[in-house]
Amino acid sequence: MLKNIDPRLNPDLLHALAQMGHGDMIVVGDANYPAATTAEYTTYGTVLRMDHISAAEAVEAILSVMPLDDTVDDFACRMQIDGDPERLPPVQAEVQNAIDAAEGRERPMLGVERHDFYDRAKSAFAVVLIGERRFFGSFLFRKGVIAPPAAM
Repeated sequence: MLKNIDPRLNPDLLHALAQMGHGDMIVVGDANYPAATTAEYTTYGTVLRMDHISAAEAVEAILSVMPLDDTVDDFACRMQIDGDPERLPPVQAEVQNAIDAAEGRERPMLGVERHDFYDRAKSAFAVVLIGERRFFGSFLFRKGVIAPPAAM
């Protein structure tokens, strides 16, 4: 065990998050997401797992150690619902709340059409498969930076 590290973050996931640099993306995919297929295209190359937890729980844990990019609009993306792209289902609303809590302000996710989402995901650093069973519970997050102390 480590102090101050969310226990939902396993060693493999922590390793991948630590290797990511500014601008790299991570996919958080629901239980139906084609994680193995997508992971073949990513830098990390294999699927990371956070079984038995919801999308919001996974995002909360990841964002406890990973800053989101402040310089782009696509710092966080949600997969849009086919035929109803503006609708925010409960699974996405819960993740939006986790983002807002981590950021300390409201910061809406960008909606991305499903097939465009899959294409973007192929350029991600890594894919995390979670236990979320609700539809459209897949997300992309772009890593930001941690600023040096003001005195530097």
